[in-house]
Amino acid sequence: MQLSVIIPTYNRLPILQKCLAAMERQQPGAFTGYEVIVVDDGSTDGTLTWLQEAPLPHTRWLAQDHQGPAAARNLGFQQARGEIIVFIDSDLVVVDTFLQAHMKVLSQHLDQPVFTYGRVINTHHFENPFQEPFKPTDFSQAFFATGNVAIHRRWLEAVCEQPLAPFDTRFTLYGWEDLELGMRLKKVGVRMIKCPQAAGYHWHPPFKLEDIPRLIDREWQRGRMGVLFYQKHPTWEVRLMIQLTWLHWWLWGILSLWGWLNENRVRPLLAWLVARGQPGLALELCRVFFLNWYNVQGVYAAYEQWQKAESQT
Repeated sequence: MQLSVIIPTYNRLPILQKCLAAMERQQPGAFTGYEVIVVDDGSTDGTLTWLQEAPLPHTRWLAQDHQGPAAARNLGFQQARGEIIVFIDSDLVVVDTFLQAHMKVLSQHLDQPVFTYGRVINTHHFENPFQEPFKPTDFSQAFFATGNVAIHRRWLEAVCEQPLAPFDTRFTLYGWEDLELGMRLKKVGVRMIKCPQAAGYHWHPPFKLEDIPRLIDREWQRGRMGVLFYQKHPTWEVRLMIQLTWLHWWLWGILSLWGWLNENRVRPLLAWLVARGQPGLALELCRVFFLNWYNVQGVYAAYEQWQKAESQT
């Protein structure tokens, strides 16, 4: 049985190189072979040039204008030859038995509507990501988070809203395109089986004060895309996921003192933590003090805009 690993990427060349080197080291398992499909989503950091020259026997690449990860994964899916589709992100460095572990579990359920969800361990260690232990903060119950999943292609084809396009390309900004697909899979009875042996180390650079504007913008984007998710699946479950509830409004409003504890007021504390080698704690305080508040505001702004448009039609 052939596997196709689909990896969208956008301006992540240094960590992409580690990601693909790890994919080339995969040990054999219950599969006849595997291919790695990298979809360059309009990178400007030399990714495409490197892909054209790199000696990666299992890897082939595709390119598109910058359209977002949903369109990139669809393009990879359309070109994939494998019966089993594996989705990972380009900043994930996997263990050598990664594909072997996914297939060991999937091969026991080939006729059943299931997918396997591998372990994702967050790390700041670029040179050796594998030294990071699994932490309580790495635990996730997300259903079909495409940072590390494997599934038979028939189940993806069963929920395509357009031919050979499992992901909704209206999700052009940050967030939710994979969990929205997961909601469609769940509705047709697809189940998740956790596969912690298929471990990947999700690298991201340590938090810096210069990251704050980008993080705030990402929360606004996530809010807008969350409302699109809710438009497609108007359930209480989705409202909780995207934080479209009064509980979240009051929780993050109170913790941020209704926006008074913003990025400018807490900057000295964040700078003190970063200077003392605590960038992770500084980032967590960003989330508590103002990032979640920006996200909730983004959700409600997009929701009100949608409701206003609905009332005019």
